[in-house]
Amino acid sequence: MLILAMGSAMFVGNFLAMFKPRKRAVKSGELEKAPIKRSIIMSLGGLACASWAIATLST
Repeated sequence: MLILAMGSAMFVGNFLAMFKPRKRAVKSGELEKAPIKRSIIMSLGGLACASWAIATLST
């Protein structure tokens, strides 16, 4: 269950970071928006973990 929760959170968090811009002012040294390539890779990793956990729980 923990892998399912962590994988789902990783997928949703990184997926939303690509599309939802920041509302607060950016401080010095912070990124204005999430890097797309890294967010896609992390989202796919989270989706893989969540899928694996669902497959394990259903068998």
